[in-house]
Amino acid sequence: MPIQVFTPKPLAVCSVINNFEHSSHGVWRGRFSDVSFRMHGEFDAVAMHKASSSNEIPKRHIIRALQDSSKKSDSDPLVSGDANGDLHTKNKKMKKKKKGKHQPSIETFKSISMPLVDDNVSDITDLDFFETCCTSEGEDEDNRTFLDLFSEELVKDPKCLLSQVLDKLEAVRLHALAMEQWNALRLKECDRFYRASATNLIHYAALRSMDIHQLQEALSFLGLSNLEGKNSHIMASLTSIIQILDNLTHQSSKAESKSSSDNEVSPNIEVPIKSKPVHDLKSSLLSSYGRSEAISFLAMKSHARYNAELLLGPSVEGRKTRIMVTVGNEAVEDENLIYNLIKSGVNVIRINCAHDNPDIWRCIIKKIRSCSQMLEQPCRVLMDLAGPKLRTGPFKSGPNVRKIRPMKDAKGIVVAPALVWISPPGVKPPTHRSPDGVVPVDDKEWIRNLEVGDWLKFCDARGKKRTLKIVEKFPTSSDVGCWAECYETSYVESGTEFHVKRQKRKLGNGKVGELSSIDQYVRVKTGDLLVITREPCLAPPTRSNNDLSSPAKVTCSLGLLFDSVKPGEPIEFDDGRIQGVIRGVNISEICVEITQASEKGSKLGPEKSINVPKSNLHFEGLTVKDLMDLDFIAANADMVGVSFVNDVNDVCMLQQELNKRNLKNLGIILKIETQGGFERLPLLLLQAMQSPNPLGVMIARGDLAVECGWDRLAEMQEEILSICEAAHIPPIWATQVLESLAKSGLPTRAEITDAAVGGRADCVMLNKGRHIIKAVSTLDTILRSTWTQQPKMKAVLKPLLLSSLF
Repeated sequence: MPIQVFTPKPLAVCSVINNFEHSSHGVWRGRFSDVSFRMHGEFDAVAMHKASSSNEIPKRHIIRALQDSSKKSDSDPLVSGDANGDLHTKNKKMKKKKKGKHQPSIETFKSISMPLVDDNVSDITDLDFFETCCTSEGEDEDNRTFLDLFSEELVKDPKCLLSQVLDKLEAVRLHALAMEQWNALRLKECDRFYRASATNLIHYAALRSMDIHQLQEALSFLGLSNLEGKNSHIMASLTSIIQILDNLTHQSSKAESKSSSDNEVSPNIEVPIKSKPVHDLKSSLLSSYGRSEAISFLAMKSHARYNAELLLGPSVEGRKTRIMVTVGNEAVEDENLIYNLIKSGVNVIRINCAHDNPDIWRCIIKKIRSCSQMLEQPCRVLMDLAGPKLRTGPFKSGPNVRKIRPMKDAKGIVVAPALVWISPPGVKPPTHRSPDGVVPVDDKEWIRNLEVGDWLKFCDARGKKRTLKIVEKFPTSSDVGCWAECYETSYVESGTEFHVKRQKRKLGNGKVGELSSIDQYVRVKTGDLLVITREPCLAPPTRSNNDLSSPAKVTCSLGLLFDSVKPGEPIEFDDGRIQGVIRGVNISEICVEITQASEKGSKLGPEKSINVPKSNLHFEGLTVKDLMDLDFIAANADMVGVSFVNDVNDVCMLQQELNKRNLKNLGIILKIETQGGFERLPLLLLQAMQSPNPLGVMIARGDLAVECGWDRLAEMQEEILSICEAAHIPPIWATQVLESLAKSGLPTRAEITDAAVGGRADCVMLNKGRHIIKAVSTLDTILRSTWTQQPKMKAVLKPLLLSSLF
C-alpha cells in the first residue's frame, strides 16, 4: 500500500525537554528554551529546539502526540503552546492542571515537536547555538563572520563553548533517531535488503531539515569532520564525531583535575571540560536505537557499491562510472554500431519504447547479447516505458526523395562536389567516409558493370537534367558499391532512371530503389501563431512563413491536454527549445503564440515533447501501451525505466504489475522529470524499497528543467544526487551529455565540464548521434581521469525542503 508519512512543513533541531513534571490529572509540563508547554495524557516528549534564524524565541509551537506508535493517522492531536505556558488546541486554551512529579516512559508515548506554521516563524530554522558569539556587544556584526566570533569565544571560554558543540551534535543525533522512530512502520515495510538504506535515508532527511552551517563551520574550525560528504552513513558519522568530542572532554577533565591537585593553573587549555550529563529521556531514546550505530562506514559504502553493480553491472577497470547510450532503428541499419559501442566502453544500452516497434527492439537486443558475448564485455539492456508523455502527433508521409547538394562558397560557387554512395539496397557505405547522399539501385549486375569514369545522366524530381560521375568502385563484405560525385544540387526520388554513357556509347539503365520518406515539420518564428489540433494526422505543411492568415498546425491526440490548459499559461515544445503562451482554447484546438524560437525559425516535427508546467494536467499510472510493452521488457531486458513518475501511486502500480509477472530481479529505474517526482523522491524511494528489485534513479534533466525552471536545474540535480547517495541508490546522469560532440563531432567546453561532473553519478547517459562512437571514447577518457576517480565532492547546500515530507 502507498506510504503515508507525517508531513510537518517547517522542521527544527531536536533537543530534550528538561524538568518533566506530571500531575495526578494526567497533565504533563515541560520546558524547552524559554517556552513552557503542557499536554494531557501520559507520554514521553522529544521537543524541538527553538525555531528561529535569530535569537528571538518563537511564540507558538506545535507538538504531535501519539498514544500508540504503531497506529498513525491524521486524527492525532495537534497541540500548541505559547510563551506564557498556555496550551491551545485549535486556538482554544485548555485548562491548567495541578502538577505533580512523575517519570515518563519512552515506550508509552512518542511525539515530535515542530514549530507551528506562522507568519512570525521562519520556515527553515537555524541551529542558533552560539548565542554568546552572535550577540557580542560593541561589535559591528555585519563585518564579522561567525568563525571570527567563534574563535574569540573559544579563547575566552573554551570549556563552555565546546561543550555546547557536543550538546548540539547530540541534539542533531537525537532528532535523526526520533525521525527514524516516527517512521518505524515505513521502515518495517521495506524489503530486508533495503532496510538499512531506508533508515539512512530517514536520518539524512532529518539532518537536512535543519540549517547546521554554523555547526559545520565550528566542527571544521576544530579540525573535525563537518558532516559534508557523509550522506551514505549519517548516524555512523554523527556517533563518531560525538565520541571524539566526548573523549576529548573526558581527557580535559582528568588533566584539569590533576592540575588542580598540584595547585597549578594552565591558561592554555583549548578543550572543554566534560559535557553536561545526558537526560534520562535522551539516554532511553538513544539506547532504544542503538542498532543504528552498528551500521558502519564501510558497510554502508559497500552496500551502495553492491546496489550499483546489481543494477548496472560491474564497473570497468579504471572507471567506476558506467556509460549508457540510447539507440534506435539506426542500430538495425548499421551492423557494426552495437559492436563498436560495446568495444568503446558502453556498459548499458537504452531503448526508448516511445519509438520503433517490438520487432526492431528484438533485433537490437539480439545484437547486444551477441556482441557482448563476442567481446566478453557485459552490457545490460534498459527499456524505458513511453509513459503518458505529451508529444506532437505524426504528419502524413512526405515524398520519397533525397536532396544532394555540393558545397558552395558565399557567392554560390561550387567548391567541392557532393559525394554519393550508389549500391544495392541494404549495402552500407564504408565507415571511413561520410556520404552526402545514399542512393540504392535494385539491379546488382548493373552496379557491378559500372566503371570509374562513367557518367550517369538522369532527370531529378523537378525535371532538371543532372549528372553523376563514378570516381571509385569499392568492394564490401556483401557486394560492391560505387562512389560518385555530383556538381549540381539534385533531388533524386524513388524510380529515377540512371542512363550510363561511356565513350559515346549507352549501356543499360539503372533504376533507383525505394527511398524512405522525408520527415515533415513546421517552422515557427517568434511572434508566429501555432495551432494544436486533435486531428490524428496532418497533411504535409505547405504554409508560407509570411502567411499569417493560416498558422502552422501540429497534432496531439491526448484529449486531456485540451481539457486542462487555460489561456495565459506557458507551453513549451521540444524540451524547451520552442516556447509560447496559450492565447485561446476550445474543444478541438489550442492557439499558441510563439514567444521564443531561433532567429531563422525552429523546426517542430512529430514525436516532439509538449510541456505545460503551470497547468493542472496530471497523469496517473501506466498506459495500455506501457502494460503491453512491459510484457516484452520482462522477457528481453534487464531493467525497466518508469517515465514521468510523479507520486507513490505510480510506483505502486508498477510494483503490482511486476508482482503479477513474478519479476523480482528486473531492475527499476525511476525517471525524475517532473516537479512532483522531485519533491516526493524520498517517498518514491521508500515505496520502491518495499520490493526486492534492483533500484536506480535517472536525473532526466530535459523535462525536469522545462517543468521546474532552467534556473533551478543545477540545485535540483545536486539534491537528487545527495538523496540517492543517502539511500544507497545508483543515480544516472542523463540528457544532453556531450550532445554537440555526438551530433557534430566537436564538443563545447561546457559539455566537457558537465560530463566530468557527471562522474559523481554511477552512470552517465549519452543520446544517439552521427559521432556517438567518438563521444563514447571521449567520455570514457574523462571518466578515467584522476579528478573523477576521487571521492565524491559535496557542495554546501541549504536545508533540504524535501525532508518536510516526513
